[in-house]
Amino acid sequence: MKTALQNYQARMQRVLDHVDQHLDGDLDLETVSRVAAFSKFHFHRQFMATFGLSVHRYVQLARLKRASHQLASNQARSVTEIAMEAGYDAPDAFARAFRQRFRQSPSSFRKSPDWAPWLAAFGPLNNARSKIMQIIYEPKDVTLREVSPTPVAVLEHRGDRATLGDTIERFIAWRKAADLSPQTSSTFNIFRSERIPENPADYSMDLCIGTDRPIAPDDAVMKAGVIPGGRCAVLRVVHDIHNLEPAALYLYRDWLPASGEEARDFPIYCQRHFSFPPNAATHEVVVELFLPLK
Repeated sequence: MKTALQNYQARMQRVLDHVDQHLDGDLDLETVSRVAAFSKFHFHRQFMATFGLSVHRYVQLARLKRASHQLASNQARSVTEIAMEAGYDAPDAFARAFRQRFRQSPSSFRKSPDWAPWLAAFGPLNNARSKIMQIIYEPKDVTLREVSPTPVAVLEHRGDRATLGDTIERFIAWRKAADLSPQTSSTFNIFRSERIPENPADYSMDLCIGTDRPIAPDDAVMKAGVIPGGRCAVLRVVHDIHNLEPAALYLYRDWLPASGEEARDFPIYCQRHFSFPPNAATHEVVVELFLPLK
């Protein structure tokens, strides 16, 4: 039976899901409060208290995120069209808001996206989703899977997590130049350290693209590697995909001791599944977290 707190959180989660799925619709305070079945006279404060930002700002950020994806991936659509769908009456108003958030004009972002400020701009959006609740995982959420060895192109990030945005930018640029899109080539992250180590310089993660294409020994960005095959415990993560720490903690703290299994000598890693539905404005992401087992 759901507790009162779980019910409250589920209603708030329903609001976020509705916003994400209806970015072209009417998302005023009255509409979203009705989705949650809360009084419109209190919902603004409830939303702000739960997520740390207003309904208006959440909607604005969500629309800007979709618009930025459209600019980077759909050259056929004009900036004016994208601006109108993002809720702006005129392209210049959209350009001002875009430049304020991302330190680039829409046209400049379309030609050469600077992903570091882009990632920073959506910190409040990602934090909002992570604040709603501690996701409760259960043993039934974990499946055992026999995984085949996967050849990958690897970009190693070593050092302060604060510089990860620059590494991601190089990763995306290399991927585009190699024509290895998320639709055709799998995306993996191998976590070789804690998410926030005591010494920030110890942060370590590999960004990987599934491909058996040869990587030149003198490639300045990527090198060839393999994610080894074997048995893995797999946990599917739908919410809060930008912070996998709660899911990883569940696997290590709760699932692994109770399962009788032992972890294999390879780091925990994830695969990011990008969904591009027909006529969708932007893609959706689901993450599978893999804990290698003996």
